[in-house]
Amino acid sequence: MTSFRADQTNSKKGRLRKDNFTDMFSHAAFNASLNGISAVLLAGGYAAIRAGKRDVYKKFMISAFAVSTVFLASYLLYHYRVEHIVFQKQGWIRPVYFTLLTSHTILAIAIMPLILITRRREWLEKFDKHKLIARWTLPLWFYVSVTGVIVYLMVYQIYAGKSG
Repeated sequence: MTSFRADQTNSKKGRLRKDNFTDMFSHAAFNASLNGISAVLLAGGYAAIRAGKRDVYKKFMISAFAVSTVFLASYLLYHYRVEHIVFQKQGWIRPVYFTLLTSHTILAIAIMPLILITRRREWLEKFDKHKLIARWTLPLWFYVSVTGVIVYLMVYQIYAGKSG
């Protein structure tokens, strides 16, 4: 898998150039992997709580929170370095991509305080209040994690450099 980073002089135009460092390490792929791991951990947490295994659930959710925190820091660093990446593909897939990206972005912003409130309620052992908000937090967090992977695949793998 070849990876790219935005050219500093042409980053506003979304041009990509090959970089020796990114031949070994794709920051975008790393971020997508963190999103995917988070989704798996969330699914594991959901399965554990449905099975009544509260301790296992707690471990899954703490792990998902930790992975998502690393993702957020890594994502911010990546976009500080790379700035803006342009979706290259034209045609019917373009509005599909931007609809997915828009829902992902809005929910990614909204989910952050929900996650913190949900985690705090569990930590304070206010399980009745935790359960009420977790019913919203878990599916939204899962959606954001999965769509993050899909956005990565669309931009960097499936439609990379394909403008037609």
